[in-house]
This record gives sequence, structure tokens and C-alpha cells, in this order.
Amino acid sequence: MADDHPTDPADTSPAATDPREASDAGAAELAALKRERADFYDRLLRKTAEFDNYRKRIERERREQADQAVIDLIQELLLVVDDFDRALTIEAGDDAGKYRKGIELIHAKLNDLLARNGVRPMEVLGEDFDPNLHQAVIHEVSPGHREGEVIGELRRGYLRGDRLLRPAMVKVAKT
Repeated sequence: MADDHPTDPADTSPAATDPREASDAGAAELAALKRERADFYDRLLRKTAEFDNYRKRIERERREQADQAVIDLIQELLLVVDDFDRALTIEAGDDAGKYRKGIELIHAKLNDLLARNGVRPMEVLGEDFDPNLHQAVIHEVSPGHREGEVIGELRRGYLRGDRLLRPAMVKVAKT
């Protein structure tokens, strides 16, 4: 048994006995690792895109929420402006001149505040009735006006940019 050589387990493996089998097994393992890497990379790209979409959606929702808060505040302010408009239409005696001047000053400041925030009143008299912009409260026969023409404004409408904040309450002519 002197001829017996100690055997190394690595020497008796199938890969050690046939070099083609070793290269086939290594290539298969390499291909499997490449597929796994491609799968992980694909998952990474998808998760990155999902996170980016989530971030954009949250940012858009925050902007919309902030815009809505501003609009809600402006709509409340418009009610105060309406009250000032009505107060300024009333004729007061001579002794109320200073009081009227103060009301006019406050009214002007409110209108300036609204204008700085992009709010503008709608000009509706003489326009054709548009249900998207106007709320018809009264229909009145008026031979001097065309059918559907706005002939009176009962409550002013307002826009902020191109967005309608409040429709104008109007009187519409009919023939």
C-alpha cells in the first residue's frame, strides 16, 4: 500500500476530474448570479421610481392643500368686502363724513390685499350669461338688451388667476 497516495477530496470532485464539467458548472453559476443581479437592479430601479413618484405626489398634495387654505381665507375675506361695499352704498349725513372716510380706507386696504394675492373682481355687466361664471338669480324682461345678457350684478364674482373663487350673482335679460 505504499503505492497508495493520500487523496485530496478536491481532487476527486467531478469538477476536478473533468475540466469541461467544471467550466459548465461555473458558467451556470455565473449566469444565475447575473440573473439575480439583474433582478435586484430591476427592483432597485422600480423602488427608486416608486419613491420619486411618491415624493412628487406628496409635494403636489401639499401645494394643493396650501392653495386651498389660501382660497378658503380669501372667500371669508370676500364676505367682509361685500359688507363694506354695502356700507359704502348707504348715504350718511354730514356728521358721518369721517366715519365714511375710515370705511373707505379699510375697504381700499382689503381690495389691495386681495389684488396682491392675485384676486380680481369679475366684470359681468353687458357680458353673455355663462353658468360657469355666473349664478342667475333674476330673469327680467328687458327689450333694450339681448337674450342672456347680464344686466345687473347683485353680488360681485371673483377670480384668482384663472380659477373661479366665487360666481357672480346676476340679473339676466330675457326677451
